[in-house]
This record gives sequence, C-alpha cells and structure tokens, in this order.
Amino acid sequence: MKSDRGKNMSDLVVKSNRLNTAIQNLSLVEIRLIQIAIIDSRETQTGLTADSPLVISAKRYAECFNVEIDTAYDILLAAESTLFERRFSFVNQRDNQVKTRWVSQVEYIRGDGAIEIILTPAVVKEITRIDGIKDFFTKYTLGQTAVLNSVYSVRLYELLTQWRQATKTPLFDIETFRGQLGLGVSDYQRMSDFKRRVLDSAVAEINEKTDLQISYVQEKKKSRIVGFKFKVSGKENSKNTLKASNRKGCNTADMFTVEGLSDKQIGRIARNAQFIADYNHLVSSTSLAGQDPKAWELEMFNRLKKDASKFKKRPIRDYLN
Repeated sequence: MKSDRGKNMSDLVVKSNRLNTAIQNLSLVEIRLIQIAIIDSRETQTGLTADSPLVISAKRYAECFNVEIDTAYDILLAAESTLFERRFSFVNQRDNQVKTRWVSQVEYIRGDGAIEIILTPAVVKEITRIDGIKDFFTKYTLGQTAVLNSVYSVRLYELLTQWRQATKTPLFDIETFRGQLGLGVSDYQRMSDFKRRVLDSAVAEINEKTDLQISYVQEKKKSRIVGFKFKVSGKENSKNTLKASNRKGCNTADMFTVEGLSDKQIGRIARNAQFIADYNHLVSSTSLAGQDPKAWELEMFNRLKKDASKFKKRPIRDYLN
C-alpha cells in the first residue's frame, strides 16, 4: 500500500529549480515524456537511481495527454531516436556550467508498445532531493501543463510557477531566457517575431488555460531590449481544474470528460457563454441548433454525454465557473 505522501505526490512534477531553469531544447512531446518519467519515478518510492529503468506505455501517454492510442504509439517510436540526443546545460554549485543529457539509455519495447528510459545521474540527483530544507523545488500538477499546446507555453509555465509566492521575478536575461525556452540561435532572431510568436502567445495560452495569471515588462539598455520581468499570481477560480486533475494517476484525461457531473451541470455547461463561443462552429447557423438556444443546449448536451473528449479547448469543468 502506498503511503499518504505517495498519494499526494502522485500527480506532481517535481524538479529542483536548477534543473527547471536549465537551458534545453526538448520538443513538446519530449517534455511530456520527461514529466511522466519524473512523476513515475517519484511515485515508485523505491529509490530512483541512474540504473533504474522507467517504462512509459503508449496507453499511459494517451490517457495523460488526451491523444489517440495510435498517435501515442507513433510518439513513443519517434522518441526512441530523438530523446537520447537531447542535451541540456546548467550551472552547478561551483558556478561552473555542466553539460549533460536527459537520458542515458532509451529502448522502444515493440511488443508492449512502450518506451523504457534511464535518466542520467544529473537528472536523478535533481528530482530526488525533495526533502532537503535548503533546496528549493518547482512543483506543479501535470494537469496544468497537459492542456498547453505549445512547447514555449509549457516551458514558460515551468519557469514562472516557482515565483507565484514571490509574485514577481528578477530580470530574465534575453539570451539565457531564449535558451530556457528551447530556442536555437537562429530561431526568431527579430525581437518583434520573438514577442509575437513565442512570448505573447505563451503568455496568452497560460492565462487562458492554467492556474497562473502572468504579465511582463521589458527592460532596455539604450534602445535594446535586454530582458523581461514577470508578474505572477495564482487564480482563485482554478479550483475546478485542480480538483479534476487530482483524481487519477496522471489526471489529465479526466479534465475532458463529464464523468461525475449531473445532467443539470452538463446543461449549465452547454449554456455557458464561453462554451458557446468556443464551439458555435460545430453547428450550422441555418440549423435549428444554430438558431434556437434550447435546441443548441439539447444538441450539445447529447454530444457531451456521447463523447466529451472532442471538446478540448479547455477543461470541461471550467465552464461551470
């Protein structure tokens, strides 16, 4: 039987802030695999080491990130070659830059539709030192980042969630910040492109879908932008999202179902103005459901009951707010 501590930790991605702020170039899929690996390694409570293999199945990935099982198989197969090549760097306690990999070994288990990975010593060290009083750790539920569709949004969320208590961040130096988001030297070199396609879109997605509310100001030297400072706060109205994400092992698939909701609550969701704005494209404007609010409610009620997983723009329970 798992201890209470194990249950409380089961849906948390836990990294040291040093690992969290490392310069890295993981894709969105690879970040998600590392997140699951961190959760599973914490949950086993058997003493994670650099020799311990972690198995991630296609079924688990599909459930966590609400994708088709065939898509999950393809993702794991592709990750076999790409994840092993991913490197990152961080500054150690001697103030020296250390370069390392995320995993030391990757194997796709064809008969089982799963991938087996072994984390490197540097990664293992940073995700197992959770009890140290002097160490500071970033913790967040997988459910918060699983709804994000951009790798830049996920990385920005990871970087900023550790500042929610402080409510504001120090200056993020632009060059380091770009590396932390996973950008290459030649990616979005023009500041206008960086802000429009990376920073502003990530801020908007985080504010729309997660439990954080963020904004930023830019800092200049002469006429050149040298970095950004952020304001960070938690949302009081994110309780439904958190409750939905705390019920199962990886907790994300549940966020897009009507399981546990009454018919009255499903009707409220169908009448919600934001729900209507998000999904009014599903019916023709000339149809009865497109013209009559009662017909719309009945149509959406039936669709939600039949397959709510098709309504993925935001967690279903958010429409109850």
